[in-house]
Amino acid sequence: MHRQRGAAMSAAAAAPDAAEAAPKKGKKKLIIIIAAVAVLLLGGGGAAFYVMKKNAAAEEAAAEGEDGESSAHVEKKPKKDKKEKKDDKHALPVFVPLDPFTVNLADRDSDRFAQIGITLQVEDAHAGDEIKAYLPAIRNNILLLLSRKSAQDLAGAEGKELLAEEILQVAVQPMGIELAPPGEEESAAKGKKKKRYDSIDDSPIKHVQFSSFIIQ
Repeated sequence: MHRQRGAAMSAAAAAPDAAEAAPKKGKKKLIIIIAAVAVLLLGGGGAAFYVMKKNAAAEEAAAEGEDGESSAHVEKKPKKDKKEKKDDKHALPVFVPLDPFTVNLADRDSDRFAQIGITLQVEDAHAGDEIKAYLPAIRNNILLLLSRKSAQDLAGAEGKELLAEEILQVAVQPMGIELAPPGEEESAAKGKKKKRYDSIDDSPIKHVQFSSFIIQ
């Protein structure tokens, strides 16, 4: 009888201890779970921050690359391809008419003079504006050239064609362009030393047209 009472009392005393131990174990598990969740959240946040920072750096580098390409494109003038050059040939011509020239010719046996209207065919409108800045020097060179001609020199189609070539040569000299004078290729073919000249492609003036041609 006494043994049963003692066992009952021991069981009753152990029950509160077990009840107290159970909450302690539950609290520990809860703390571990909360710590694990916090670690995961911190780790995920750190990873997300790293990814966002990496993406931002990549976008910034791409933006700088685009800006560099854009500035390089502005600074560097693109070359015309064959198609663009072909289109230029079909562009409307631009003409710069000069005031008529009246000049005494170089004839010795009689007083002869010429009245000649000259129009310069230029590369484009910009070249036309550029030429206008040199017009006084261009007119001076043309007048000097005409004053050295005789009526015989200007007679016939060949004389006028030769004069047009010579006018083109002297008209671009004020702009620092030195074209080969007519007949220079023939002289080189005969063995004479050939001087290096600028190309017609470098000249803003492409052709010389006569609007009037009177010799008296």
